[in-house]
Amino acid sequence: MQRRPCWVEISTRDFEHNFQALKTLAPPGCELLAIVKADAYGHSVGLCAPAAVRAGAHWLGVTSVEEGIAAQRVCPEPRIVVMGGIFPGQEGEVLRNNLTPVAWEPYQLGGLEAVAREADAVPGSIGVHLEVDSGMSRQGALPEKLAPVLEHFGPRSPLRIEAVMTHLYASDESDGRSTVRQLARLEEALGQMANVAAPEWLSVGASAAVLAQDARLIAALAKRMGLKLMLRPGLALYGVVPRYEPPFAPGEEPEALSRAGKLLRPVLAWKTQVVSLRDIAPGTEIGYNGTFVATEPMRIALLAVGYADGLDRRLGNRFSVLVRGQRAPLAGRISMDQSVIDVTEIPGVAPGDEVVIIGSQGRENISVFDHADALGTIPWDVFTRIGARVERVEI
Repeated sequence: MQRRPCWVEISTRDFEHNFQALKTLAPPGCELLAIVKADAYGHSVGLCAPAAVRAGAHWLGVTSVEEGIAAQRVCPEPRIVVMGGIFPGQEGEVLRNNLTPVAWEPYQLGGLEAVAREADAVPGSIGVHLEVDSGMSRQGALPEKLAPVLEHFGPRSPLRIEAVMTHLYASDESDGRSTVRQLARLEEALGQMANVAAPEWLSVGASAAVLAQDARLIAALAKRMGLKLMLRPGLALYGVVPRYEPPFAPGEEPEALSRAGKLLRPVLAWKTQVVSLRDIAPGTEIGYNGTFVATEPMRIALLAVGYADGLDRRLGNRFSVLVRGQRAPLAGRISMDQSVIDVTEIPGVAPGDEVVIIGSQGRENISVFDHADALGTIPWDVFTRIGARVERVEI
């Protein structure tokens, strides 16, 4: 069946390229855990998880057990880490599907331990990624409260600490001071574990950390503690270079960040088509509540995209899309399923013309940051708002 003309194009070739480029930009010898949570940031886990594996990924990161099972269906080879932790009653699914849990609460570990013992799991056979709260106050065990957590990793326990992880909350701040404090807290926690467990991995740092000076600090900590380094890029895999605040001064940008701007390629383009056109007279109102009123004769085009597809309603009357290689302003409020653009100054627009919402057309480009800046939000939010009914097409 021919679908409604509103779709997203996903370049899996560019995704593979980005993974391999990030390997060259990261510290030597580190492992990259490819973040494909939230349906690969709205790009389709069914397309991006296999692309990550083709590019060399041995680890994938998802939010939940449900996401982990879905990723495993399309990609059974890599280790899949459940980044958001597990909830009571999910322990059996974790073991049956060979997922790798992130845990930090005694109840999470107790539940895993009980189910593993019922399954006659041998000591140390269930790898856990133990999260430490080094300063974000979100998830993770506080260094000063590790004792009841570590009790679950004795020599007879089926659980073992495979990796110690933390989340850096300000790796996109160019001065790096928050990261230094967090890594000091993490090192304190690692010291407390020394007599209890022998983790294999240190898992720290998302895209902003990979591309800035944080990666060197994390690598140095891993080396001091005798651990293998794992970094967890997300946004950069999809071809978007994080922004840093304040921006680095000219000539002071880290080398990896400078190179990333030249190497990384956007993976996603979002498109629709012109449905119909009409000429309107001065004084004509457009859209709900008539928030746009023509002041002169105009030609307008109807598009098959609305806020239910992820085109944020706040963009009405204040954003443009691309048609025939030119910017066409959105006119009036965005409806649930449709929107209208002003094509008065763009000759030759016809039904069926391709319209670009994110991506390039001719010499013009509309980036995910353009959307984010117009909305006062971040690229992750823009990507993950693209609706499930918008078809993802591999190119």
